[in-house]
Amino acid sequence: MPAGTLYRGREGMWSWVAHRVTGVLIFFFLFAHVLDTALVRVSPESYDSVIKTYKTPLVNLMEYGLVAAILFHALNGLRVVAVDFWSKGPKYQKQMLWTVVGVWVLLMAGSFYGILQHTLISWFGK
Repeated sequence: MPAGTLYRGREGMWSWVAHRVTGVLIFFFLFAHVLDTALVRVSPESYDSVIKTYKTPLVNLMEYGLVAAILFHALNGLRVVAVDFWSKGPKYQKQMLWTVVGVWVLLMAGSFYGILQHTLISWFGK
């Protein structure tokens, strides 16, 4: 495959950027998760305090963002694998990108209330 085939065009450039950004965001989440989980051995009271802050609406919105990042990264990663290993992948990369975006939007819309239910109820009531 010629160099630059995978990320040809404006859509390809933005998918490349989004894939890298979501990967970095997921890495930082995992790093923070390891640290806050390790805190339980050092100070269970501090751990409980940190976990309590995770139940705020702001953190709940960040959780939705994390789901968005993981889902896009996973779906786009499957597209990258298809482009790399399927002989017709480079030919259909643009269509596959728009399929990834469409599936991502549908899944994010479907998970909106399930993930943000607590925050929405606290803001707007039942």
